Amino acid sequence: NAVTVGRLLISPLMFAIIPADNVGSWVATGLWFLLCLSDLVDGQLARKHGTTRSGAFLDPLADKVCVLGSMFILVSRGMFSPWLVGLIAAREIAISLYRVFAGAKGVSVPASKAAKFKTFAQQVSVGFAVLPWSAADYNYLAKGSLGIATALTLYSGLQYGAVAFKSRKQA
Repeated sequence: NAVTVGRLLISPLMFAIIPADNVGSWVATGLWFLLCLSDLVDGQLARKHGTTRSGAFLDPLADKVCVLGSMFILVSRGMFSPWLVGLIAAREIAISLYRVFAGAKGVSVPASKAAKFKTFAQQVSVGFAVLPWSAADYNYLAKGSLGIATALTLYSGLQYGAVAFKSRKQA
């Protein structure tokens, strides 16, 4: 849980150093890489030592704080579409609420493979947006990867919805 708490505590620093001029920053890129790497390490530690109840709650929260917080800053800087980030945020809130309600009934909702790909795609889109490109304007990589991340986000949300609908129908 210490790695997850560290991610939560470092996130505001990430938000503060995302450049206002949209030219990217090696410092922001490095910090973003470390945040993403710590998410990977956190998952490996959880698989090796077992998950805790607090970790099962905090890890997805840290993912959402890091990714959505950075995306909201990038929207405010004009780098990301507010519509696409809004769709991503709506899905994240909906699935988080689903997990809370399912958890209250004693049902665990683990992350699907599509959701793991979604998280990776979201992290890549932020990474492209903060990376300082020197040779040419590569903003299309950030915006294109945001489109892919949005599609994967919606797809994984629909998967969770289908599972929830099927389980309610069987109940």
